[in-house]
Amino acid sequence: MAQKTSTQKIMAAADGLAGLDVDLARRLLGQMMLIRRFEEKAAENYALGKIGGFLHLSIGEEAVAAGAMSVLRPDDYAISTYREHGHCLAKGSDPRRAMAELFGRRDGLSKGKGGSMHLFDRSTNFLGGHAIVGAHLPLAAGVGFAIKYQDGDQVIVCFFGDGAVPQGEFHESLNLAALWKLPVIFLCENNRYAMGTSIERALAQHDIYKFGEIYGIPGEPVDGMDVLAIRESVGRAVARARADKTPSLIEARTYRFRGHSMRDPAGAVYRTKEEVEREKLRDPLVLFRERVLKAGLLSEADVQSLEKDVNDRIDEAVAFADASPEPPLEWLLTDIFKEND
Repeated sequence: MAQKTSTQKIMAAADGLAGLDVDLARRLLGQMMLIRRFEEKAAENYALGKIGGFLHLSIGEEAVAAGAMSVLRPDDYAISTYREHGHCLAKGSDPRRAMAELFGRRDGLSKGKGGSMHLFDRSTNFLGGHAIVGAHLPLAAGVGFAIKYQDGDQVIVCFFGDGAVPQGEFHESLNLAALWKLPVIFLCENNRYAMGTSIERALAQHDIYKFGEIYGIPGEPVDGMDVLAIRESVGRAVARARADKTPSLIEARTYRFRGHSMRDPAGAVYRTKEEVEREKLRDPLVLFRERVLKAGLLSEADVQSLEKDVNDRIDEAVAFADASPEPPLEWLLTDIFKEND
């Protein structure tokens, strides 16, 4: 492993990497690699017929998940949309159980009954992917209220897409969080398209972070392809929420390299090939890898070691999912109601 000398510290600071050490560089790059490889393998197995239903991939958006989760404590909460695989993994969920859930197997995070759009992991405080656009924002406000009611200092990060912004739930949730001072960090992953509808055709106000001004809460845009920029922005929001329960609205400007779902593999109907290729020049994995290599924080051997480790973990996850049995028929009637204690 590369050792960080005083000269390398100066180089890192000059390249905007101040405060980044070898361990954190490895963790962030490894996390993004893990999400990327998981999504690629999910696409492969969908094509093989091993994954059914819908499958929404976050290839290109890895920096948002990795950067945001890197500043949370284990007892903090996260909640997400149906494009949630990366958020779930970055919060600490087992890739094997996540893949088994995509396969619809009994060892999956939701016992094979939720699938790709409904990953949930109570052990990591990941409160689920939610298939109804915007419907989970009020749930995030509710979690924030519970934290405040119990006099806790946790926070909840709520991931959502630009397609949720026109929904009433977005505005109702921001209003309540601002009014009641709830420790909710609303993190919009603005990938510029709600399914196939561009943001210019859906929103009169294209700068989503400015909606924070309406509700009197801090709002800021951030480069969603820069994992360190995300980490710094969310870090500031977390500090505010812990200090006095101030909510925040962060607009992470990112891009998905694939289409909306596997039914729309390239998004070719509503965006040009030239646009996609141009955005791929800002691949968050490539950009961060080049920065840490240039700064001497990691070596090529370190990166190759990370890649091998990630490949081995994802291969193991697929093998685990393949070996897991399907849930028995009688499980259709379980986990429907919560029995009173």
